[in-house]
Amino acid sequence: MAAIVVLSHVWVVRWDLTDDKHYSLSESSKKTLSILDHRAEVTLLLGGDLNAGFRRLKKATEETLEELAVYADIRVKDGWSAAQENRLMDSLGLRPIVIHEREQNGKTAQTTVYPYAIIEYNGKRAVVTLLKNTRGLSGEENLNASIEQLEFTFMEALHLLQQTETPRVAILEGHGEPDEAHTYDLMSALSKYFQVDRGSIVERPLRSKTKDRDEVAQRPINSHILDGYKAIIVLNPQTAFSEAERFVIDQYIMRGGAVLWSLNGVKLSEEVLQREGFTPILPLDLGLTDMLFRYGVRVNPALVQDIQCLPIPVNVSSDPEQPNLQPMPWTYAPLLLTSQGSPITKDLGQVMSTFVSPIDAVGGEDGIEKRVLLATSTASRVTATPGEVDLNDLNPDMNTFAYQYVPVAVSMEGSFPSAFAHRMTPEGIETDEPIRKSSAKTRQVVIGSGSVMINETMKNQALPMGYDRYSGMQFSNRDFATNAVLWLTDGDGLIALREKSVALRLLNDKRAHDKRMHVQLVSTISPIAILALIGGIVFVIRKRKYER
Repeated sequence: MAAIVVLSHVWVVRWDLTDDKHYSLSESSKKTLSILDHRAEVTLLLGGDLNAGFRRLKKATEETLEELAVYADIRVKDGWSAAQENRLMDSLGLRPIVIHEREQNGKTAQTTVYPYAIIEYNGKRAVVTLLKNTRGLSGEENLNASIEQLEFTFMEALHLLQQTETPRVAILEGHGEPDEAHTYDLMSALSKYFQVDRGSIVERPLRSKTKDRDEVAQRPINSHILDGYKAIIVLNPQTAFSEAERFVIDQYIMRGGAVLWSLNGVKLSEEVLQREGFTPILPLDLGLTDMLFRYGVRVNPALVQDIQCLPIPVNVSSDPEQPNLQPMPWTYAPLLLTSQGSPITKDLGQVMSTFVSPIDAVGGEDGIEKRVLLATSTASRVTATPGEVDLNDLNPDMNTFAYQYVPVAVSMEGSFPSAFAHRMTPEGIETDEPIRKSSAKTRQVVIGSGSVMINETMKNQALPMGYDRYSGMQFSNRDFATNAVLWLTDGDGLIALREKSVALRLLNDKRAHDKRMHVQLVSTISPIAILALIGGIVFVIRKRKYER
């Protein structure tokens, strides 16, 4: 017995008997925790007079921290004084959440909650937001999603705190991509995790004077110019890529590089649309169709329309002197559904978009795992090119919206074949190695729209990605873009923690209210009756035993 007691302090054995493995950490979490060489101190601000849902969130947070503390030196602090907390929360810009609840007597109670935890590690500090607030989900569903993401949330913060080098990602330029003002929010979101660079693959040309004219001598492009970047982002280009540029991107993928493609399948002029009320739409040739086809997808030269869409202000007044702007559905601005089968989009709300092209998956036997990330609703249609977009087309025939769940964004993972496997190295490429014909295992994300990751501006100020200024609604574009890049660069497997699920077991509120008295009586009387029954049985047995 003494040996067992001693071994229990040295050798800790843990069994998780829950169906959803709620109390088990992933191997990637254990790996990250094992390399922490300093104590991490966690202060949980979630306290006070909490309702049942937030008490459940607090309990789950404490259990998660206890599990993390098994594998690393993590100490949960009791907290600071009220004055210290107020000063700290003001300095960090933390805002409370006000919860309004209706009590049984019909009155409304108001509670202020700070759903945050603060981690201090090696002189650095990180704020963890415990509550996810996804538009379109109920309060219970948001709380459940928050509990599902606790391991990922804490591990992400600890991973960033112990990170000594900042990985780099690049946004490619040189083909009419959006300027920095319209990618400000994307760069801001990614700067938490990466150093974000911008630039062209083609280096600056050299000019030499002659008697007759300026001769432009193009420098050779180094085929390794993208090496060192964890991922590159091709964001809404408007002009075609050269053969040399395609080669550089292809060989970057072959060496294990990851790419996020955000591409339009058609070209149109929004300026002409606003000025004339209509615009033609034509296929947009970026020179990437063959490459993407080899990798396993095709961005079709078409546009999807969806009944589930954003509104736009339309003047319905017949008097030009007194305009009357009314919101009307704009089917070319679909609100895209997110898949629950990918860590990129799990528990995300709708994603805002405009002028989106459908995507087809090709080459089903190539061994590449493909997942749909974004899709249209159950009532959509596809407009082929050549065609036109007309602002007067605000009341289309609903019977023509016969398509369902048209894919507009996919992720791919595997070993990709090179688009230059049986071709010569293009002219103007500087390389010292043969063409690689297949890639190491890597990842790509393809989005059939350039609008998903672009922010609008107002009065020279950048708006958040996914913010619709006409309706004032915020959609999940920022989280989608961030998760996509994290998934592309996820060598440690942390992003996979977002796939963790916790079963949501809700009570039937109506049934619980109707049978409240019955449940109270049963739960109160049953234990007493059981104890009385056991006592009676013991009394009868003892009486019979000692009467002899």
